[in-house]
Amino acid sequence: MDINTRYRILKIIQEQPELSQRDLAQRMGISLGKTNFCIQALIKVGLIKIRNFRNSKNKAAYLYQLTPSGIEEKAQVTQAFLKRKLEEYEIIQQEIAELQADVAACEEKQF
Repeated sequence: MDINTRYRILKIIQEQPELSQRDLAQRMGISLGKTNFCIQALIKVGLIKIRNFRNSKNKAAYLYQLTPSGIEEKAQVTQAFLKRKLEEYEIIQQEIAELQADVAACEEKQF
């Protein structure tokens, strides 16, 4: 599972532990099968745990919770994710500056 998927799953589960796998899949824009695979992998390595709970709508719903290891992992993944996004942002800023220079050069040649 890539860092983006891991980060998003851990973040969503921490914010909304009562979401079903189907809702999580829809929110992430991935298949239910991939969501199930990722959840099972995170359970297997001890980053999340699953509990049954009952509510009036669904008699056998699940609650996903980050374990202490999961909370620590989420912090580390968040830092790595932020670093990658900042690097991407710097590259995009550089590309925008180059494009703006190209546009300015083209406008000068037209006049």
